[in-house]
Amino acid sequence: MKIILTHEVSGLGAAGDVVDVKDGYARNYLIPRKFAIRWTKGGEKDVAQIRRARKIHEIQTIEQANQVKAQLEGVKVRLAVRSGDAGRLFGSVTPADVASAIKASGGPEVDKRRIELSAPIKTLGSHETSVRLHPEVAAKVAIEVVSA
Repeated sequence: MKIILTHEVSGLGAAGDVVDVKDGYARNYLIPRKFAIRWTKGGEKDVAQIRRARKIHEIQTIEQANQVKAQLEGVKVRLAVRSGDAGRLFGSVTPADVASAIKASGGPEVDKRRIELSAPIKTLGSHETSVRLHPEVAAKVAIEVVSA
């Protein structure tokens, strides 16, 4: 099935790309979660609009990405969450939580979709996450999860 991506999907493409995927993947995952829309001839106009919006929001050059990377790696991020006695969290830390903690710590504003957690953060302590700033540049951010 031919679809138009409305958001960046890891391993598939960026917003505005027209890709071919299996029917079930498109019908059951991408389209219901608003990551994609069905491709139509009229949808080609949407592609141009999506690409223009993407250019506004994304980091254009590697130099800009390296500047943001330096800012991110210099920020000490502390995230206060509710936890039990044994240090286990009630729930887990999401990419949205990490993005808001980076902003609150004085770092640059980061899109939550660019934050990659290798595994769900469910314990107190130090954790490391990756932020994809550009296809060639990724920043490692140290997060200190503390009890609220």
